[in-house]
Amino acid sequence: MRLTRQSNYAIRTLVYCAVNEPGLSRVAEVARAYGISELFLFKLIKPLVETGLLQTVRGRHGGIKLGKPADQITLLDTIRLTEENFALAECFEEGADCPLIGECDLNGALREALGAFFEVLSRHTIADLASKKRSIRERLGLSTTEAVNANEAGDIVNLIPAE
Repeated sequence: MRLTRQSNYAIRTLVYCAVNEPGLSRVAEVARAYGISELFLFKLIKPLVETGLLQTVRGRHGGIKLGKPADQITLLDTIRLTEENFALAECFEEGADCPLIGECDLNGALREALGAFFEVLSRHTIADLASKKRSIRERLGLSTTEAVNANEAGDIVNLIPAE
């Protein structure tokens, strides 16, 4: 099983926002840090905002931030949102025409494996992935910049010095 780019970058975006807290993250900076297009990132952010995993702040000094605490966002939350299909084999798909459906133990074994995969993902949070905040900030190029904390209207409230 291989996760899509959407899942990979959705998790990376959430981690970026987590290590940049309490400041706002700008889409252009996130895209640049991960070497992806802003258009791709905007498309990715939309469902994250719709489900409350991210919030947007409009205005001149706007940006994105986590929609809830990082320790309340599991990897499973993100992957279920960004992956379209968890069919590990043809027999998982609706309308499969395998003559062994209902008699084959492969389907049961794969369902058990998928359940274990989901269980592990549910135990890990964005906070876990962002726990090495200083190192991650340096690798993302955030260590020498200042984060901007803005209110809902996008007005600068205060500058947060880098660690």
